Amino acid sequence: MKYKNIIVLVFGITLFLSCKTNPFTGKKTLALVSNSQILPMAFQQYNQFLSENKVVRGTSEAQRITTVGQKIARASERWLNANGYSGYLKDYKWEYNLVEDKSVNAWCMPGGKIVFYTGILPIAKDETGIATIMGHEVAHALANHGQQRMSAGQLQQVAGVATAVAVSGKSQTTQQIVGTAFGLGSQFGVMLPFSRSHETEADRIGLQLMAIAGYDPNEAANLWRRMKANSGGQAPPEFMSTHPSSDTRIRNLTAWAPAARAEARKFGVTSFK
Repeated sequence: MKYKNIIVLVFGITLFLSCKTNPFTGKKTLALVSNSQILPMAFQQYNQFLSENKVVRGTSEAQRITTVGQKIARASERWLNANGYSGYLKDYKWEYNLVEDKSVNAWCMPGGKIVFYTGILPIAKDETGIATIMGHEVAHALANHGQQRMSAGQLQQVAGVATAVAVSGKSQTTQQIVGTAFGLGSQFGVMLPFSRSHETEADRIGLQLMAIAGYDPNEAANLWRRMKANSGGQAPPEFMSTHPSSDTRIRNLTAWAPAARAEARKFGVTSFK
């Protein structure tokens, strides 16, 4: 067997053995980096971020972020336990902080470390809007999207090196053309669609979680209508973005809301906030 074929075989076996199952979708996901490696690093970076920024404490808004976060986390635990994933959250250390910042943003690090910026609160508008955002961010953590992105980044680097080696004997012009083609192809054909798929997945999982927590999933599309209005419709074409367009998200969330309400009824939730 040729050397390069051995490399391909070993690489393929590594990928196969490095897959995990997403409990919410049943799909195999890439996990070249383990949680034992990721979570300590994520927790350290989260604490460092908090130490370098103004955390809002003791206000009704800060308390609301924590309250909603706890409800969504409990909803996720109920779903996981009911679907045979008891203990899935054993390494998670949920934390919810409101940070003084005009950015319209919120994010979640692996392991359940969440930040809301004050700039997003006017668009969230109320507790249900916060629950829509919180469900989405919690879903990123539950689906191990951070782990998948790091793994995909490693694969992109390996593929880049392999491509460079493959054309190393060619002319400099050919090497530049191939390198540029690889960079554009991997970014627009792989990495950006990969990121958009994570956002769509988090939207759908988050919708279920907010419904199980007692929040009306029909309101999720309204949040994105407000997001779109706030941006003034200014956004890059979807294929150039890490996120689906607002219009795509509004359509998806509207279509998925009935299923989310049906899922919540399995847990005895029949009225929504």
